[in-house]
Amino acid sequence: MNVFDAITARRSVRRFEKKPIDDNLIGVMLYMATQAPSAGNTQDWNFVVVKDEGQKNKLAKAALRQGLLSEAPVVIVVCSDLEKISIKFGKRGETLYSAQNTAAAIQNMLLSATALGLGTCWVGSFDEEEVKAILELPDNIRPVAMIPVGYAAETPRKHERIPFENVTSAEKYGRGYELTMITRPDREDEKIVGPLSRYLEEYIEHAKKKLEKKFEKKERLTFSKLLKKLIK
Repeated sequence: MNVFDAITARRSVRRFEKKPIDDNLIGVMLYMATQAPSAGNTQDWNFVVVKDEGQKNKLAKAALRQGLLSEAPVVIVVCSDLEKISIKFGKRGETLYSAQNTAAAIQNMLLSATALGLGTCWVGSFDEEEVKAILELPDNIRPVAMIPVGYAAETPRKHERIPFENVTSAEKYGRGYELTMITRPDREDEKIVGPLSRYLEEYIEHAKKKLEKKFEKKERLTFSKLLKKLIK
């Protein structure tokens, strides 16, 4: 699976199979998270991997009783070291860069999980102080998000996206920005002019249907199979 496949295939999964996950796959996700960019290369992120049922139930209660946190076999709590980021960037580092850095790491984790055949969800609604107490986090470590991880027991539908042309400006805010596609790759003799985003959606859906047919009996990717793919 290439990065474009992972981006378009990723979904927020809220129901998980009761099946354990190879710790090495969690390790791959964490490794990829640490490859994300961070302000001044501060790398202020911290991760707490939670598998204990009692701990997961407490986290679910702290997150407005969101059951997916207790149902998933693994929950990764992503945190930021506010002291580390503020030493270099002061208040802006604490209030902005810490969120940006951890968000970049989280997105890497979500896309890596998708490539590994795992389901995830980005949970940001929770009582911070309660989570800090549950995980015994020191004062300088702020929990930013909780990521339940497991094999999906559902196939969430794709939500409609606002075309990028509608949320993009050229040079100054409010000036229209539009990319057009002149010819279609499957019918180069046919001249068509229209928004690029519409054609991208069309071809992505076409490619996904071909992949779904090809991998109808897809095997779950184990760590040993992943290593073999990487060695090739």
